[in-house]
Amino acid sequence: METTKVWFVTGASKGLGLALIKKLLEQNYRVAATTRNVQTLIDEIGNASETFLPLEVSLTDDENVKSAIEKTVEHFGQLDVVVNNAGYGQLGTLEELSDKEARANFDVNVFGTLNVIRNAMPHLRNQGSGHIFNISSIGGYSGNFPGWGIYCSTKFAVAGLTEALAEEIKDFGVKATVVYPGYFRTDFLSKESVRTPENSIPEYEAARNSEQAHLDEINGNQPNDPDKGAEAIIAISEVENPPVHFLLGSGTDEYLNNKIQIITGDAEKWSDLTFSTVI
Repeated sequence: METTKVWFVTGASKGLGLALIKKLLEQNYRVAATTRNVQTLIDEIGNASETFLPLEVSLTDDENVKSAIEKTVEHFGQLDVVVNNAGYGQLGTLEELSDKEARANFDVNVFGTLNVIRNAMPHLRNQGSGHIFNISSIGGYSGNFPGWGIYCSTKFAVAGLTEALAEEIKDFGVKATVVYPGYFRTDFLSKESVRTPENSIPEYEAARNSEQAHLDEINGNQPNDPDKGAEAIIAISEVENPPVHFLLGSGTDEYLNNKIQIITGDAEKWSDLTFSTVI
């Protein structure tokens, strides 16, 4: 009898992560879910069982991540799908944000993802199968959001490392997909979740307007349903040849097309200088 796949999902106590683990359990998958406070997961889902393993994990601690992966394999006997979903939004222009604020965002969004990949890959490589989903953002494809530069750059990094990862692991039968979600109705933009700059500079009017729009107007009115997003990720996990790049949610195609047009336009406009470097 074929056993159901085992998923390892980070950032699972709220938002898209919580929607995903609920859908997975509904569809009889087995799930290890991580959060910074395990009680929040227990309150939402329940205690550890044959199908569910809640784990309290600090993603910036490599040894802690390694232990969580090992506990997952020990509990379920295997590991099949990894979802790097944990992360947070950092508002602030590049001038405003301190080195400490910028590095903290990279530590969670990028280096936390790398910690999971580094410790999950030996298991996936040895069994010759598996799938890693790295959750980026549409801001990891199009970064022209004033006041979101550091956050977008972390998500660009996630996209870039996933492209390389997909090439590195394909010979082992392991897949990698970077997911670019658009605006989903989660608490990502709530004042309790997103971080604002410790020392703002009032001259950055465009950034302040963007900040206000996201926190006061877009928050709670996002067009996309996280349950539907979770179902789409699960569907991608079951196809034989999944995409490396996956746009998730309405509105993402607009960002895709706009950036293609901008880059193509710039390339065509400045092609004389581009090719003038040829000897």
